[in-house]
Amino acid sequence: MSTLFTIMLIEDDQTLFTELKERLTQWSYEVVGVKDFSNILQEFTERKPDLVIIDIQLPKFDGFHWCRMIRTHSKVPIVFLSSRDHPTDMVMSMQLGADDFVQKPFHFDVLIAKIQATLRRVYNYNTEQNLELKTWCGATLDLVKGTISNEEASIELTKNELYILKLLVERKNEIVTREEIITSLWDDERFVSDNTLTVNVNRLRRKLADLGLSEAIETKIGQGYIAKDKTV
Repeated sequence: MSTLFTIMLIEDDQTLFTELKERLTQWSYEVVGVKDFSNILQEFTERKPDLVIIDIQLPKFDGFHWCRMIRTHSKVPIVFLSSRDHPTDMVMSMQLGADDFVQKPFHFDVLIAKIQATLRRVYNYNTEQNLELKTWCGATLDLVKGTISNEEASIELTKNELYILKLLVERKNEIVTREEIITSLWDDERFVSDNTLTVNVNRLRRKLADLGLSEAIETKIGQGYIAKDKTV
């Protein structure tokens, strides 16, 4: 990639850390680690990385704890690594605002594909100035600030929630299939559990409820989702 991004790799397995750092560096990423696993948030704040890769099993506190702490300060994209195979781990990571989940052992090409897709999704579309603001159901979707707001409230969205809603709003009152969303969001649906999309949409609906829009995204069983807008 022509642009140099900084990745914070939060991994206590030194062998794996060294291998990943070497290979990511070959892809022109700057990789930084963690010196004090009991003070990850401070190091994150000081480093200001463009993306975080974090293991679930860490000394002191687990990756879920640090994901929660980072999310209170930043919307930086977060990719989880895990050697555990519990489906609840993936669900938990998405509920906490993570952008993706990689199961150990993994092929490095898969990790790179996920990193590239996440960085494109998070940073590229924000440069489209003509698409910064979208209106829907009397609410304003701000793609730069990552918020949706109306007279009721202003709600912050995770990167995945924002991108899903962007896709639906761009085609409001039309059915967008689950396959289209998955392919667009993660670039390659083979790397993604179908349940991950369901988790993100359900979480998005709960947030929209605070704006009085809990029924605005309709599920079309066996097809996909539709963002209804009576103003169209």
